[in-house]
Amino acid sequence: MPIPSKVIVITGATRGLGRALVAQFAAAGHTVAGCGRSPAHVAELTAAYSAPHLFTALDVRDADAVARWAKTVTAKVGPPDLLINNAALMNTPAPLWDVPREEFDAMIDVNIKGVANTIRAFVPAMVARQAGVVVNLSSGWGRSTSPEVAPYCATKYAIEGLTLALAQEVPKGMAAVPLNPGVIDTDMLRQAWADGASAYPKADAWAQRAAPFLLALSANDNGRSLSVP
Repeated sequence: MPIPSKVIVITGATRGLGRALVAQFAAAGHTVAGCGRSPAHVAELTAAYSAPHLFTALDVRDADAVARWAKTVTAKVGPPDLLINNAALMNTPAPLWDVPREEFDAMIDVNIKGVANTIRAFVPAMVARQAGVVVNLSSGWGRSTSPEVAPYCATKYAIEGLTLALAQEVPKGMAAVPLNPGVIDTDMLRQAWADGASAYPKADAWAQRAAPFLLALSANDNGRSLSVP
């Protein structure tokens, strides 16, 4: 039985995993609203996927911009059935004491505060109708650690805790899920592990598995720390 058309909101939709998911969801007949920081990349998505799809250039660190985006998306296509917080930064690998303050602060602002900004902007409308799934991208490094990526580990451990607490707050009929996407050959992985990244699947191949998995999530998955199989 085909899955009914859904409204799907994705942060970090212009590159990597987010961009690959846009293609899969749009091809399956779902309406996608995405954001990214690059106006040029947003323009490319807009040219490739016409209305009702909706793409916006913004930085998730800007809470006011995220709130305006959510208001526009909700007015045009409705509240999300699936909200995917994907936007994130990776630190340049280094011992924690050598990570510049500005780099550490940027990761906290994007990887944690950006997720909170998006939840604050979109989730009230989902709560009002007591339906929808919130997926916050975690990582294997949100459940284990490696040297020289301490800031990234810190943010993804935070996402695990934030999401599991959110799962206790949303009403029956909704779900909040921290999701480990697995290891994928993206620019972010190459930043951390340039020599080994090519041994892993590309984002497009990953999205072919991940999109159906994400679409099948339901209220029954609320509060489960999951991984893409």
